[in-house]
Amino acid sequence: MLTFASGAELLALAERENLSLGTLALRWESEQERKPEAELKARMAEYLAVMRAAVERGLTGKDRSPSGLAGGRGRLVWEASGKARVGGATLARAAARALAVAEVNACMGRIVAAPTAGSCGIVPGVLFTVAEENHKDDEALVLALFTAGVIGQLIARRATLAGAAGGCQAECGAAAGMAAAAAVELAGGSPGQALAAAAISLKGSLGLVCDPVAGLVEVPCIKRNALGAANALTSAELALAGVESAVPFDEVVDAMAEVGRSLPREFKETALGGCAATPTGRAWKEKLCRPF
Repeated sequence: MLTFASGAELLALAERENLSLGTLALRWESEQERKPEAELKARMAEYLAVMRAAVERGLTGKDRSPSGLAGGRGRLVWEASGKARVGGATLARAAARALAVAEVNACMGRIVAAPTAGSCGIVPGVLFTVAEENHKDDEALVLALFTAGVIGQLIARRATLAGAAGGCQAECGAAAGMAAAAAVELAGGSPGQALAAAAISLKGSLGLVCDPVAGLVEVPCIKRNALGAANALTSAELALAGVESAVPFDEVVDAMAEVGRSLPREFKETALGGCAATPTGRAWKEKLCRPF
């Protein structure tokens, strides 16, 4: 029976069994649900298909959200990615895909909440781009999603995945940690490197507040998906180069939980603080909430 209650235990188990985090997570889930691994992989492949469709819709469509705040930015970045002058085409493509999926969510399209709707662009934005760069097929992407899933589950166990409880660090931060770990394994890194990437990524988002303008998961949330993708890619590169996290993954998650509990309620998806409380944020709220 495979059991683990922390990142440290997960890593020890992966090293003992000589398995990647993704393969280990698949076997663990198969035991938990008492279902064949093939069935679980098929279900994950369906999620992958939904993610791919959302990326394609966001990059090619011309949808605008009902509020008018979102739509078209992912396509804009995608079209400019071939001429990227600062971070390179890979980063630009990941950012474009992350934006695209988050915009599809704002336009009421179909997405996979990974781990939440507000942070739904980061995992697909990173994984489709890393797979493209490393010539990985859908089989590898499915396993990468199991890796992302087990990291998200550990964060949920020790902290929270809800912006309303822990701020945006629990949504975009967790998604970046999940994507970073999955990107490492997709690129051929070890379980230890994957966990280090997740820890580094989470450290980079500690204290990130949840402050949706007018209460909508559009501003600043959609662009935070692109930033989360950049965070994940950078963290994965650091870990793959051999950089370790000075603070272990579990302790980072515990710190994240403490920070989340300490955040004032204004910064927990109440739309009362941060960007939502700026003059422009208030003006948008006044405009969008005005009775017809």
